[in-house]
Amino acid sequence: MSHVHTPLSPLAGQHAVVTGGGSGIGAAIAQALLRAGARVTLAGRNVQRLAAQQEKCNALGDVTYLGVDVTQEESVANAFSQAGAVDILVNNAGQAQAAPFMHTDMALWQRMLDVNLTGVFLGTRAVLPGMLERGRGRIVNVASTAGQIGYAYVAAYCAAKHGVIGLTRSLALEVATKGITVNAVCPGYTETELLRASLEQITSKTSRTEQQARETLLRSNPQHRFVSPEQVANSVLWLCQPGSEAITGQSISISGGEVM
Repeated sequence: MSHVHTPLSPLAGQHAVVTGGGSGIGAAIAQALLRAGARVTLAGRNVQRLAAQQEKCNALGDVTYLGVDVTQEESVANAFSQAGAVDILVNNAGQAQAAPFMHTDMALWQRMLDVNLTGVFLGTRAVLPGMLERGRGRIVNVASTAGQIGYAYVAAYCAAKHGVIGLTRSLALEVATKGITVNAVCPGYTETELLRASLEQITSKTSRTEQQARETLLRSNPQHRFVSPEQVANSVLWLCQPGSEAITGQSISISGGEVM
Protein backbone atom coordinates (compact mmCIF):
# COMPACT_ATOMS: atom_id res chain seq x y z
CA MET A 1 0.00 0.00 0.00
CA SER A 2 1.57 3.30 -1.01
CA HIS A 3 1.03 6.35 1.17
CA VAL A 4 0.35 9.64 -0.53
CA HIS A 5 2.33 12.44 1.14
CA THR A 6 1.01 15.95 0.74
CA PRO A 7 2.88 19.01 2.05
CA LEU A 8 0.21 19.33 4.75
CA SER A 9 0.31 15.71 5.87
CA PRO A 10 3.80 14.35 5.17
CA LEU A 11 3.28 11.54 7.72
CA ALA A 12 -0.13 10.39 6.46
CA GLY A 13 -0.63 6.65 6.92
CA GLN A 14 2.16 6.35 9.49
CA HIS A 15 1.74 5.17 13.08
CA ALA A 16 3.82 6.87 15.78
CA VAL A 17 4.22 5.83 19.41
CA VAL A 18 5.38 8.48 21.89
CA THR A 19 6.40 7.27 25.34
CA GLY A 20 5.91 9.71 28.19
CA GLY A 21 3.26 11.23 25.93
CA GLY A 22 1.00 12.53 28.68
CA SER A 23 2.68 15.87 29.32
CA GLY A 24 5.55 18.24 28.57
CA ILE A 25 7.84 17.42 25.66
CA GLY A 26 6.06 14.13 24.89
CA ALA A 27 2.68 15.84 24.55
CA ALA A 28 4.15 18.54 22.28
CA ILE A 29 5.78 15.87 20.08
CA ALA A 30 2.51 13.94 19.82
CA GLN A 31 0.68 17.10 18.72
CA ALA A 32 3.33 17.91 16.09
CA LEU A 33 3.14 14.37 14.65
CA LEU A 34 -0.68 14.49 14.58
CA ARG A 35 -0.62 17.81 12.72
CA ALA A 36 1.70 16.19 10.15
CA GLY A 37 -0.91 13.47 9.54
CA ALA A 38 0.45 10.59 11.63
CA ARG A 39 -1.75 8.36 13.75
CA VAL A 40 -0.39 8.62 17.29
CA THR A 41 -0.41 6.33 20.32
CA LEU A 42 0.46 8.05 23.60
CA ALA A 43 2.19 5.64 25.99
CA GLY A 44 3.06 6.04 29.66
CA ARG A 45 2.45 5.00 33.25
CA ASN A 46 -0.12 7.62 34.24
CA VAL A 47 -3.25 6.52 32.39
CA GLN A 48 -5.38 9.43 33.70
CA ARG A 49 -2.86 11.88 32.30
CA LEU A 50 -2.75 10.04 28.95
CA ALA A 51 -6.56 10.09 28.75
CA ALA A 52 -6.62 13.84 29.43
CA GLN A 53 -3.96 14.39 26.76
CA GLN A 54 -5.89 12.26 24.26
CA GLU A 55 -8.93 14.45 24.89
CA LYS A 56 -6.85 17.57 24.13
CA CYS A 57 -5.44 16.02 20.95
CA ASN A 58 -8.62 14.50 19.53
CA ALA A 59 -9.30 17.50 17.31
CA LEU A 60 -5.85 17.15 15.70
CA GLY A 61 -6.27 13.61 14.39
CA ASP A 62 -6.32 9.91 15.24
CA VAL A 63 -4.92 9.50 18.76
CA THR A 64 -5.12 6.63 21.25
CA TYR A 65 -3.25 5.76 24.43
CA LEU A 66 -1.72 2.73 26.11
CA GLY A 67 -0.55 2.22 29.68
CA VAL A 68 3.07 1.05 29.86
CA ASP A 69 5.93 1.00 32.34
CA VAL A 70 8.98 1.39 30.10
CA THR A 71 11.26 -0.09 32.77
CA GLN A 72 9.45 -3.46 32.76
CA GLU A 73 10.16 -5.90 29.93
CA GLU A 74 6.77 -7.61 30.11
CA SER A 75 4.83 -4.35 30.27
CA VAL A 76 6.65 -3.06 27.17
CA ALA A 77 6.10 -6.33 25.26
CA ASN A 78 2.36 -6.29 26.08
CA ALA A 79 1.86 -2.64 25.20
CA PHE A 80 3.64 -2.86 21.86
CA SER A 81 1.85 -6.05 20.87
CA GLN A 82 -1.40 -4.10 21.39
CA ALA A 83 -0.06 -1.07 19.50
CA GLY A 84 0.47 -3.00 16.25
CA ALA A 85 2.88 -1.92 13.51
CA VAL A 86 4.94 1.15 14.46
CA ASP A 87 6.57 3.39 11.83
CA ILE A 88 7.88 6.05 14.24
CA LEU A 89 8.99 5.50 17.82
CA VAL A 90 9.78 8.46 20.06
CA ASN A 91 11.43 7.26 23.27
CA ASN A 92 10.61 10.27 25.42
CA ALA A 93 9.78 8.77 28.84
CA GLY A 94 12.39 9.92 31.34
CA GLN A 95 13.03 11.18 34.84
CA ALA A 96 15.67 13.42 36.41
CA GLN A 97 16.68 13.37 40.03
CA ALA A 98 19.54 15.31 41.60
CA ALA A 99 21.81 14.22 44.44
CA PRO A 100 25.46 14.78 45.27
CA PHE A 101 27.49 11.77 44.12
CA MET A 102 28.17 10.58 47.67
CA HIS A 103 24.42 10.67 48.38
CA THR A 104 23.53 8.74 45.23
CA ASP A 105 22.43 5.37 46.56
CA MET A 106 21.88 2.18 44.55
CA ALA A 107 18.13 2.80 44.34
CA LEU A 108 18.55 6.26 42.77
CA TRP A 109 21.31 5.04 40.45
CA GLN A 110 19.19 2.10 39.28
CA ARG A 111 16.04 4.20 38.87
CA MET A 112 17.86 6.69 36.60
CA LEU A 113 19.29 3.88 34.45
CA ASP A 114 15.99 1.98 34.31
CA VAL A 115 13.72 4.79 33.18
CA ASN A 116 16.16 6.79 31.04
CA LEU A 117 18.25 4.05 29.40
CA THR A 118 16.67 0.62 29.80
CA GLY A 119 13.32 2.12 28.76
CA VAL A 120 14.85 3.25 25.45
CA PHE A 121 16.39 -0.20 24.92
CA LEU A 122 13.12 -2.06 25.61
CA GLY A 123 10.93 0.23 23.48
CA THR A 124 13.36 0.09 20.57
CA ARG A 125 13.68 -3.67 20.79
CA ALA A 126 9.89 -3.99 20.64
CA VAL A 127 9.49 -2.04 17.38
CA LEU A 128 12.66 -2.95 15.50
CA PRO A 129 11.63 -6.38 14.11
CA GLY A 130 8.59 -4.85 12.37
CA MET A 131 10.64 -1.93 11.02
CA LEU A 132 13.27 -4.33 9.64
CA GLU A 133 10.54 -6.42 8.03
CA ARG A 134 8.97 -3.38 6.34
CA GLY A 135 12.34 -1.84 5.45
CA ARG A 136 11.59 1.54 7.00
CA GLY A 137 11.28 3.29 10.34
CA ARG A 138 12.27 6.29 12.42
CA ILE A 139 13.46 6.06 16.00
CA VAL A 140 14.02 9.29 17.92
CA ASN A 141 15.36 9.19 21.46
CA VAL A 142 14.77 12.23 23.65
CA ALA A 143 18.08 12.44 25.50
CA SER A 144 19.34 15.69 27.04
CA THR A 145 22.31 18.01 26.96
CA ALA A 146 23.19 15.88 30.02
CA GLY A 147 23.96 13.16 27.46
CA GLN A 148 26.53 15.41 25.79
CA ILE A 149 28.27 17.12 28.72
CA GLY A 150 28.44 16.66 32.47
CA TYR A 151 26.46 18.57 35.09
CA ALA A 152 27.23 18.50 38.81
CA TYR A 153 24.83 16.68 41.16
CA VAL A 154 23.15 14.56 38.48
CA ALA A 155 25.82 11.92 37.86
CA ALA A 156 23.31 9.06 37.56
CA TYR A 157 21.07 11.00 35.16
CA CYS A 158 24.08 12.10 33.07
CA ALA A 159 25.41 8.54 32.93
CA ALA A 160 22.03 7.26 31.71
CA LYS A 161 21.62 9.99 29.08
CA HIS A 162 25.20 9.50 27.83
CA GLY A 163 24.20 5.84 27.52
CA VAL A 164 21.21 6.79 25.35
CA ILE A 165 23.52 8.63 22.95
CA GLY A 166 25.90 5.65 22.79
CA LEU A 167 22.97 3.33 22.07
CA THR A 168 21.68 5.73 19.40
CA ARG A 169 25.04 5.84 17.61
CA SER A 170 25.58 2.08 17.71
CA LEU A 171 22.12 1.09 16.54
CA ALA A 172 22.15 3.71 13.77
CA LEU A 173 25.21 1.99 12.28
CA GLU A 174 23.65 -1.46 12.62
CA VAL A 175 20.50 -0.49 10.69
CA ALA A 176 22.04 2.09 8.35
CA THR A 177 21.29 0.06 5.20
CA LYS A 178 17.83 -1.07 6.35
CA GLY A 179 15.80 2.10 5.72
CA ILE A 180 15.73 2.93 9.44
CA THR A 181 17.19 6.03 11.07
CA VAL A 182 18.03 6.35 14.77
CA ASN A 183 18.68 9.79 16.24
CA ALA A 184 18.67 11.58 19.57
CA VAL A 185 17.51 15.09 20.39
CA CYS A 186 19.16 16.73 23.39
CA PRO A 187 17.13 19.52 24.97
CA GLY A 188 18.67 21.91 27.45
CA TYR A 189 16.48 23.20 30.28
CA THR A 190 12.93 23.09 28.91
CA GLU A 191 9.73 24.68 30.29
CA THR A 192 8.15 21.50 31.70
CA GLU A 193 7.10 20.01 35.04
CA LEU A 194 10.61 18.57 35.26
CA LEU A 195 12.04 22.10 35.17
CA ARG A 196 9.57 23.29 37.82
CA ALA A 197 10.69 20.39 40.02
CA SER A 198 14.36 21.39 39.54
CA LEU A 199 13.56 25.00 40.48
CA GLU A 200 11.67 23.86 43.57
CA GLN A 201 14.61 21.68 44.59
CA ILE A 202 17.02 24.64 44.27
CA THR A 203 14.76 27.02 46.25
CA SER A 204 14.09 24.44 49.00
CA LYS A 205 17.76 23.50 49.45
CA THR A 206 19.32 26.96 49.08
CA SER A 207 18.36 30.47 50.12
CA ARG A 208 17.69 31.46 46.50
CA THR A 209 14.33 32.76 45.25
CA GLU A 210 12.66 31.15 42.25
CA GLN A 211 13.83 34.06 40.09
CA GLN A 212 17.44 33.54 41.25
CA ALA A 213 17.12 29.80 40.66
CA ARG A 214 15.86 30.48 37.12
CA GLU A 215 18.77 32.81 36.47
CA THR A 216 21.22 30.15 37.70
CA LEU A 217 19.83 27.60 35.23
CA LEU A 218 19.59 30.14 32.39
CA ARG A 219 23.31 30.89 32.62
CA SER A 220 24.05 27.71 30.68
CA ASN A 221 21.91 28.90 27.72
CA PRO A 222 23.59 31.57 25.54
CA GLN A 223 20.14 32.75 24.39
CA HIS A 224 19.21 33.30 28.07
CA ARG A 225 15.86 31.61 27.73
CA PHE A 226 14.50 28.17 28.42
CA VAL A 227 13.70 25.87 25.51
CA SER A 228 9.99 25.34 24.78
CA PRO A 229 8.51 21.83 24.36
CA GLU A 230 7.33 22.91 20.89
CA GLN A 231 10.91 23.66 19.82
CA VAL A 232 11.94 20.13 20.78
CA ALA A 233 8.86 18.75 18.98
CA ASN A 234 9.77 20.60 15.77
CA SER A 235 13.19 18.94 15.72
CA VAL A 236 11.67 15.51 16.28
CA LEU A 237 9.14 16.11 13.51
CA TRP A 238 11.92 17.14 11.10
CA LEU A 239 13.78 13.86 11.80
CA CYS A 240 10.60 11.87 11.05
CA GLN A 241 9.63 13.59 7.81
CA PRO A 242 10.45 12.52 4.26
CA GLY A 243 13.76 14.09 3.25
CA SER A 244 15.59 13.38 6.52
CA GLU A 245 16.71 9.87 5.55
CA ALA A 246 20.41 10.84 5.49
CA ILE A 247 20.36 11.99 9.12
CA THR A 248 21.12 9.10 11.45
CA GLY A 249 23.25 8.43 14.52
CA GLN A 250 23.08 12.09 15.49
CA SER A 251 22.57 13.74 18.87
CA ILE A 252 21.13 17.16 18.10
CA SER A 253 21.50 19.77 20.79
CA ILE A 254 18.42 21.95 21.32
CA SER A 255 19.90 24.28 23.89
CA GLY A 256 20.23 27.83 22.59
CA GLY A 257 23.86 27.27 21.57
CA GLU A 258 25.23 25.80 24.81
CA VAL A 259 28.79 24.69 24.07
CA MET A 260 29.07 20.90 23.94
